[in-house]
Amino acid sequence: MFTGIVEEVGTVRAVRRRTDGATVAVACATVVADARLGDSINVNGCCLTVTRLLDGEDGADGAAGGFGADLMGETLDRTALGRLVPGAPVNLERALRADARLGGHLVSGHVDAVGQVLAVEPHADWTEMTVSLPASLSPYVVPKGSITVDGTSLTVMAVDDGRFRVGLIPHTLTATVLGSRAAGDEVNLETDVVAKYVERMLRGGVATPYHQEP
Repeated sequence: MFTGIVEEVGTVRAVRRRTDGATVAVACATVVADARLGDSINVNGCCLTVTRLLDGEDGADGAAGGFGADLMGETLDRTALGRLVPGAPVNLERALRADARLGGHLVSGHVDAVGQVLAVEPHADWTEMTVSLPASLSPYVVPKGSITVDGTSLTVMAVDDGRFRVGLIPHTLTATVLGSRAAGDEVNLETDVVAKYVERMLRGGVATPYHQEP
């Protein structure tokens, strides 16, 4: 699990395509400071498994240069990671520690869909971003609720027909890749996992041990 609080912006150093997948190498420092093989790292909202630890020769300064991960065909097809190229910045977050503060909201790192940035409107002290909302995700997105955009936990300002709006403070613009997003860019979306479980239980009429007949 993650929180949607981006720890670091890394840089894609290499993407190697295979028949039904790919490998990606990401240069970074903070998220690999205590990383081991098999650990989970959230990359632009997608949970990836560390399969290789890179040294400085792989594209970054210092003893720990970053990490490598495998991308399945499913990941390439259903997320925006399939469009990564060398030099692209990516949001990074380590898995949540059980004794850490939950600063954002519960994020699984399982991308629900890919949205498209429709508009970016700067204001005096903040920026408004409008993103397309696939119809399949619409039931789980509500005003003042939480949504993850490229791995960043954000509060929904408004939901319209086929789109939603979020506000980005200056820190978010400088500390995440959202500051470089423009109209037409694709972004990974993950809705609130709690809403999905509640919806499934209500739709299926699942009985719970806490419900007692009067």
